[in-house]
Amino acid sequence: MTSAPHEYPEAAPGAERLDHFMARAAAAYYAAYDPFQDFATSPEISQAFGECLGLWAAVTWQAMGRPNPVMLVECGPGRGSLMADALRAIAEMMPDFRAALRVHLVETSPRLRGTQAAKLGDAVAAWHADMASLPEVPMILLANEFLDALPIRQFIRRADGWRERHVLGGAFVELPSDIALPKDAPEGAIQEVNEAAQHFAAWFGARLKRHGGAGLLIDYGPAESGFGDSLQAMRAGQPVDPLVAPGAVDITAHVDFAAFAAAARAAGAVAHGPLPQGVFLQRLGFMTRAAMLARLDPARAQAQLAAAHRLTAPEAMGRLFKVLALCDSSLPIPAGFETA
Repeated sequence: MTSAPHEYPEAAPGAERLDHFMARAAAAYYAAYDPFQDFATSPEISQAFGECLGLWAAVTWQAMGRPNPVMLVECGPGRGSLMADALRAIAEMMPDFRAALRVHLVETSPRLRGTQAAKLGDAVAAWHADMASLPEVPMILLANEFLDALPIRQFIRRADGWRERHVLGGAFVELPSDIALPKDAPEGAIQEVNEAAQHFAAWFGARLKRHGGAGLLIDYGPAESGFGDSLQAMRAGQPVDPLVAPGAVDITAHVDFAAFAAAARAAGAVAHGPLPQGVFLQRLGFMTRAAMLARLDPARAQAQLAAAHRLTAPEAMGRLFKVLALCDSSLPIPAGFETA
């Protein structure tokens, strides 16, 4: 829940636009804190998650014509767990792909880079502060809970028109909007705009058009665009006010998958999905792998199966989390996105 706005001035000296506030707060948080003390991501819940995504990348590489070399890129790689699990599965099941791929990680936090280096060692070819510095070769991209941390702008419809939320003194102030928004929105409606995500989608779509490849983006949010306030923050696993203690809490927002896919399509990519995470994982054989892990480790069998349920069940993470694939136009429908 966010702080209720109380001020509607025409100017507010010192007020910070919400996306600027969010970007600054997120950068400070990831530089100083271990985010996994505040939340658990899918790769940390079950090793089968990263294994399935690694084999999805392997099948996609085959569909691309088996380019060598090819980049396997992860945006927001956290502790490196997803990539470690993916590489292990790839090496066992598709050694030709393992020999051809070069791992590139997009990570801005020096602390997290150190954690990733400790887990992955010399498997990492390079780290990047942003996507623009990636080499110009074919790529397969994985991004789990990356888009939700990108900063959003928020606009609220008032009787006299749209106003934009800024932050001042731990609360919202609303200033006149400088962009066009729907005129028929009801009073009180909140419109979120993620310009950073749209820029990323446009860059990636153009990149796929130039060099080929694919990307898999997994995050939480609705499949269709709509009104609503999704700004949120977590500390020690509990929701807290996102405007208080910036840099000390994990601040995120839901992903607008429809807007993201539209921006990628406009740049030349083909979009598939989004699908509910539970449906996608089950199509990849995730439950079979989880059951196998349970049999191999009877002492942790119940925990393995509980983790699989958490990632796939509609009442847990299986419906809120979505999976979107972006591909170049030469590729077939990617694994997991085939119509029944």
